[in-house]
Amino acid sequence: MLNERAAARPAAARHPYDYYYREGMTLRPVPETAAVSDLWRTKPHIEQFSPWIPVRRVPVQTPLTRLFDDHRWQGDELMDAVVLAFRETGMTRGRAMLDQALDQGIDAVADPPPALVALFRRLDDPPDWFDAGTWERGRRLWINASLSGKLTMTLSDAMGTFVGAEVSSATGQTRRFLTDFRRRELETVTWFHGVTRPGGADRHSPVFKSILRVRLMHAQARLALRRIWGDDHFARHGNPISNAMTMGAAVTFGLLPLLFDHAHGRRVTPADLDSVMLYWAYIAHLMGVADELVPRNAVEGLQMAHHMILTAGGPTEWTDTTVKAACAHVLSRNPALRRLQIHASAPALGLVSALTGESLVRALLRASPLADVRLRPWQDIAEHLVHLNVVLRRAGDRLPGAERRLERRARHGDAWQRAGVALATRLAARSGVSGTPYDHHDTSVK
Repeated sequence: MLNERAAARPAAARHPYDYYYREGMTLRPVPETAAVSDLWRTKPHIEQFSPWIPVRRVPVQTPLTRLFDDHRWQGDELMDAVVLAFRETGMTRGRAMLDQALDQGIDAVADPPPALVALFRRLDDPPDWFDAGTWERGRRLWINASLSGKLTMTLSDAMGTFVGAEVSSATGQTRRFLTDFRRRELETVTWFHGVTRPGGADRHSPVFKSILRVRLMHAQARLALRRIWGDDHFARHGNPISNAMTMGAAVTFGLLPLLFDHAHGRRVTPADLDSVMLYWAYIAHLMGVADELVPRNAVEGLQMAHHMILTAGGPTEWTDTTVKAACAHVLSRNPALRRLQIHASAPALGLVSALTGESLVRALLRASPLADVRLRPWQDIAEHLVHLNVVLRRAGDRLPGAERRLERRARHGDAWQRAGVALATRLAARSGVSGTPYDHHDTSVK
């Protein structure tokens, strides 16, 4: 059964599960590659999730996790339709219409395609569950998390990107980390800093506009990959850059920093965790996640994230290709210097192992020159250092003026993300890259 928008796709891109969910439909089965794996059941995962929900080798299914599996088969209904419409109008003209609608509203656009009108009617009408005050509180609490907590989130995201089956396949096939790394890096860190800035939920803020431009880029990449891979890949993996993974990523981006702090003694209240969940849930809404898939509280988000993480799959051939290419770019061809560089990488890899789990580091590096690097004692040292970081932040929370400091830290967005943007900007400039137009895939959909 295909709904109207799915039916508008090219016949070669159709599959029995290639449609968008409607309430009351029979849920599609989980794709075969989304099988539970102990690879992802790491010590950090157990420590961070177990204070809040039962952590089991096979996660307990809930109505939302079943819906999550169903939505692995679908993309972003509204933006996918916009990309198909822009294919007809021409991507240059389509992007100009999108930018005009973002700046001036959809009514200012002359003769917009119906798909673009439908998208902006949704954007101009926030969901009933959105609350601006709670969103702002969640933003401040997220920024107030420790550096170690944010590193955990960043490195866990990297593992999902390079090891997880769905995302590693998508990023590998598009080759952006192989051929356009500096631009991809700059766009990523700029987006992350942007969503931590105040006013990001404001319909006319620069942050809101950047979110939509990234959403367009994801839809372009998804439809291009869907065409390249065809039904055989779709039948095993589901949709690339799926609606489910977009939501799951938002949950882990949002909750992992606070879960890490809580696991190391800097206690977080359920109400605070709910506020952070709403903060990132609204970002997920703007990124095109179907409303029925958005968690309404932190426990629902945690159940979803636990399920997603343990069924992330991988590593894939693209894991090996990407990491080997990165090593070839970074490591010297001189054998002696190369061995020295490999040994020198051990402290950093020990930190990654401490925050994400040794099994994931080994899976990431399995086909690279770093496969046998010693992680101990560096992992043990890193575990003590990140714990100390949280202990110091906990002590600071007990000093007078904690609420004022929380507000001050959030005044200009996250300081660590801002530093990341500055560094990525300098590195990108050396490669002749400047700005973040998010237009890399304008020529991908034909």
